[in-house]
Amino acid sequence: MSESPATAAFREARDGLLQNRTDYEAAVSSFQWPDVGPSFNWATDWFDAIARGNRNTALWIAEEDGSELKVSYEEMSRRSDQVANWLREHGVQRGDHVLLMLGNQVELWELMLAIIKLGAVIMPTTTVLGANELVDRIVRGGVAHVIANSVDTPKFADISGNFGRISVGGPDEGWLDYSASAGASDARPADGRFCETLTEDPLLIYFTSGTTSKPKMVVHSQVSYPVGHLATMYWLGVRPGDVHLAISSPGWGKHAWSCFFAPWNAEATVFVYNYSKFNSSQLDAELIRAGVTTFCAPPTVWRMLIQMQETRGPGQLRELLSAGEPLNPEVISQIQRLWGLPIRDGYGQTETTALIANTPGSPMKAGSMGRPLPGNRVVLLDTVTGQPAPDGPVEEAEICLDLSEEPLNLMTGYLADPEREAAARAGGYFHTGDVASRDADGLISYIGRTDDVFKSSDFKVSPFEVESILIEHPAVAEAAVVPAPDAVRQSIPKAYIVLTDGWQPTEETAFAVLKHCRENLPPYMRIRRVEFAELPKTISGKIRRVELRQYEIDAVAVGVPRSGEWREEHFPHLKA
Repeated sequence: MSESPATAAFREARDGLLQNRTDYEAAVSSFQWPDVGPSFNWATDWFDAIARGNRNTALWIAEEDGSELKVSYEEMSRRSDQVANWLREHGVQRGDHVLLMLGNQVELWELMLAIIKLGAVIMPTTTVLGANELVDRIVRGGVAHVIANSVDTPKFADISGNFGRISVGGPDEGWLDYSASAGASDARPADGRFCETLTEDPLLIYFTSGTTSKPKMVVHSQVSYPVGHLATMYWLGVRPGDVHLAISSPGWGKHAWSCFFAPWNAEATVFVYNYSKFNSSQLDAELIRAGVTTFCAPPTVWRMLIQMQETRGPGQLRELLSAGEPLNPEVISQIQRLWGLPIRDGYGQTETTALIANTPGSPMKAGSMGRPLPGNRVVLLDTVTGQPAPDGPVEEAEICLDLSEEPLNLMTGYLADPEREAAARAGGYFHTGDVASRDADGLISYIGRTDDVFKSSDFKVSPFEVESILIEHPAVAEAAVVPAPDAVRQSIPKAYIVLTDGWQPTEETAFAVLKHCRENLPPYMRIRRVEFAELPKTISGKIRRVELRQYEIDAVAVGVPRSGEWREEHFPHLKA
């Protein structure tokens, strides 16, 4: 069967990136976002097209107890047809908002494909949410249907509203039992489309993690994520036949990046390892057993992995990736020593796909995120003038996207939030709110959020730069640096620190950390206070520095230092 024009255009763009996988300049110069026409549905125009007669493994889920499930492309395509027919029988229609609250289980993938086929809108939602957060999502998100595991259905018991309820692993009173979908027809329409979706139609609504404010509702179209993740595929370095593992939880954008669109764009296997509690040795064993070739993990996991006493070696690993938050150079160097492979950092937001990255085969610089990915017109705006920074090295500027031509891989907007949307698009640029520098080779390095960078004695302090030095000390597993108000210097850097195993929150440890900072940081960036504590985080794992800053403001207001805080003045034997 010949491919449709949309499928052919998508494949040509995809294959061009694969062909230039290790040639960044060629990829950037030759790549253009594919013109898939006025209507496009990734689940039918791409996934079903590559799944016909394809018995290669699309999804491989391994459990902690040794059990596992493998589903081929052909099986996943057929099963999602069946689910789409069943959902339509029970009222799921084009444009309906469907709150999908499942873990890393096969039903998640088959439902995502089925919902896309119907032209409905997926609202991915993490299973750790409570009833209050769910009310907010249902009301603000205009939810028409909820699909959740049976164990989570009680969270909805007191939530009123005229929305359909489907239980996975039920049955539950008042909920449709998803297992009944196994009896539905798997027949698809003659033209292969359950619904015609226009390219600008909504596909996904993501709630941001809310590090500083109430979560925003990010709307993506039928092309912005599915087609936009061709750039993410290029960053990951994943190719046909690969086994790709990304440690990510459903409900967040990164899960769709690395566990759905990017690997299936490449016709690779999505490998998932489910565990109740992280164990670096067990994960190491699974990487070898499954023959994982490309592995992406957040910084927290990489920091845990470097504490392994022994490793079985890199196995078939070819590409190591990190995203979510910047990865400190010390962690990268330790993994390089452990496995002999570099970790390639990547950058993007829920509002976009991958924008900037260290790509396969490109030169790397410690701490750098790399260069703009193919198809991305990244602009650095001067943080003072708001004008584009000149070509060449830049000390500090905001990462933005040029809107003179609408970026294909940018969200269509914030749902029901025109003020935030206008602010994000002010002046003809999409403002990420992230500040970075650029060197003479065009490599971009992360500095921090615009609201995280602070001044001390008239010098600007990047928390990320200081944290990168802190984590080089063996006592420091994680660190977050915030400004502590100071009468003389305006503010001084303070570090909240999570200790590695074997270190205690004692005077001796505090002295060792402060001494390390004195020896490795310039005076204006030097940590003057430390506190050993767990770091407040969003449910997606990002550090809430806004809470830590408020702790410091509150301490000044009451005039009493925080309990457990160690200050430079406690150690007069530290040299001035």
